[in-house]
Amino acid sequence: MQNDPKSHGLWALTAPPAPATGLLAGDLEADIVVIGAGYTGLSSALHLAEGGARVVLLEASDIGFGGSGRNVGLVNAGMWVMPDTLRETLGSPFGERLIELLGRGPQKVFELIETHQIDCELERAGTLHCAVGRKGLQEIEIRAEQWQRRGAPVTVLDAEETRKKVGGGCYTGALLDKRAGTIQPLAYVRGLARAAIAAGVSIFTQSEALTARDTGSRWKISTERGSVEAEWVIVASDAYGKGPWSQVRYEQVHLPYFNFATYPLPAGLRASILPERQGAWDTKEVLSSFRFDRSGRLVFGSVGALEGLGSSVHRAWALRSLRNLFPQLDHIEFETGWFGLIGMTSDNLPRFHKFDRKVISFSGYNGRGIAPGTVFGSVLASYVLGYLVEKDLPLPATGLAGQRFRAAQEAFYKAGSQLVHLAEARLR
Repeated sequence: MQNDPKSHGLWALTAPPAPATGLLAGDLEADIVVIGAGYTGLSSALHLAEGGARVVLLEASDIGFGGSGRNVGLVNAGMWVMPDTLRETLGSPFGERLIELLGRGPQKVFELIETHQIDCELERAGTLHCAVGRKGLQEIEIRAEQWQRRGAPVTVLDAEETRKKVGGGCYTGALLDKRAGTIQPLAYVRGLARAAIAAGVSIFTQSEALTARDTGSRWKISTERGSVEAEWVIVASDAYGKGPWSQVRYEQVHLPYFNFATYPLPAGLRASILPERQGAWDTKEVLSSFRFDRSGRLVFGSVGALEGLGSSVHRAWALRSLRNLFPQLDHIEFETGWFGLIGMTSDNLPRFHKFDRKVISFSGYNGRGIAPGTVFGSVLASYVLGYLVEKDLPLPATGLAGQRFRAAQEAFYKAGSQLVHLAEARLR
């Protein structure tokens, strides 16, 4: 991955190789051109090809280069936003429609993994949203009630039950969501690419879309060495977007998130931590997340960028926090560390954009990219193939709206996370 160990870390070390791809050289024609080889782009390309369409996918870098290859690997249902808040924000019919669709999101991911035999370390034990203090407990109780009202299999655990599930910590409770699970995220996105190629999709990497021209009946997307003409364009580059429709960047605030992975733990230690192999995160504003990979490495992450002073600050904080959470890890060290960017919208909800005639996009996953990206990719395919009409989509089409003080907010997140982690270190 561009020879940068801080971009994909553990995932680049342990994922199966990416399928063979090359640069676009020459001029091609297709029914649809997809821009971006992440979850959304590859899911849409796969479903389009399975529907009989000719698809060309252009990726500026490598498969899974952006958030799809860097995230924690938690396959969660819904969004960060509470279900009732989501419904109130979007109104009828989109609110409940989106809640229902994304509530089934993990199941869609698991079905694709099974159907296409994707080797991505799938664990279907659920996830734990761990409550910190009384306020955190109230938060997960409200969230649980709203999901239970909609028939979701979620349960609030008390402090003792949580301690048994986690294997440490002093959490006041946890929300166990049995719909969810964990995967190796880069392995999953590479598996989607293999499935798409097998279905007939032509994928070109290191082939950035530089210009787009409407010829009247078709779009001509040009790269440095070639071009693709197609009737439809699906823009699926999101927070890492470049090229003709990269303005989606300006409605997102980029939140950095890092992960560190230990060396594989001895069997005895593995058995004492997350014994059922749920993925977990807490209710703090500057949250922490933790989970195992298949080889017994404990992956621990939080908000922050591993660059400059942040590299040492966040590493030291992560070591102290992990040892505080699990005292049995008193001599633990990290094998790898990496970070990426989360695209945050103003209301923490995704967007459906119609950039131009037959140019469409879903973006803005706010840290919930795996299941929503996969699901929205299939929705885009159904829309282009004519199986869905616009009024039946899960989101209304909206215009681009930049966020005020975006650069200042991003600088605050980067510096603020360092200050929080420094302050927490002094309290211990």
